Amino acid sequence: MLVTSAEILSDAQKNKYAVGAFNVENMDMILAVMKAAEETKSPIIMETSTGTLKYAGPEVYFAMIKAVAEHSSIPVACHLDHGNTFGIAIRAFKAGYTSIMIDGSKLSFGENISLTKSVVEVCHAGGIPVEAELGRVGGKEDDLDNTHETNPFTDPEEAVEFVSRTNCDFLAIAIGTAHGVYKGIPQINFDVLNKIHNALSIPLVLHGTSGVPDDQVIQAVSMGMCKVNYATDLRIAFTNGIKAYMQEKPEGFDPKKYCAYGIEEVRKYVVDRMRVIGSCNKA
Repeated sequence: MLVTSAEILSDAQKNKYAVGAFNVENMDMILAVMKAAEETKSPIIMETSTGTLKYAGPEVYFAMIKAVAEHSSIPVACHLDHGNTFGIAIRAFKAGYTSIMIDGSKLSFGENISLTKSVVEVCHAGGIPVEAELGRVGGKEDDLDNTHETNPFTDPEEAVEFVSRTNCDFLAIAIGTAHGVYKGIPQINFDVLNKIHNALSIPLVLHGTSGVPDDQVIQAVSMGMCKVNYATDLRIAFTNGIKAYMQEKPEGFDPKKYCAYGIEEVRKYVVDRMRVIGSCNKA
């Protein structure tokens, strides 16, 4: 069933677990994530980045996610990940997305507040929650490049002011993770996380989680992370599945057959992530 992210994350916050937010690139990945959610009885958030929406618009992705959600009893939210302009955020909102992220983290503090507040006002009028970002998660994802960020952590005092002035529903914070493939072992700054968690009452969001060691993810969830994003590792899993098929059957040409391998690899990965973040049997 299709729900808002607020409905899903309020329960996660109350019961101290996290919900996986999985970036889906096509119909096959949507089916894979849904299979994993039904297998583990986990609530899920399926999300598309602005880069993905250049491949097919939000109307197309929403239609596919809605179709699979309405044939399941699992709570599913359709989320815009890293919406970087007012225009793309509102387009996704109008397409039917049940959760919107506006990412003004590349802007100044004041400009980020102004952009976020404008999106919140529109979306809240339609009953749709908004995720914002303060501080910059490192690395590169689609068109977002923070690889040279010099001050990587979210300031706890700024976070309080930001949430108060924007009225956003969830906040993605920068605590040492990065988008893309890690070159070394990431280290979450749990001191910053603890300060922000103690200062705010809204659910917190962890971006750049692909490749973060399980023990760090588990600790972050125990300290208040309610939404945990995965993107890069899903792409890798799907591609590895297709590569495996083509190595076994290089003469293959039926997309249904080789994509089935990709679906299975994504399903296995998502099931494993749901076990780590504690969402199993929470649907």
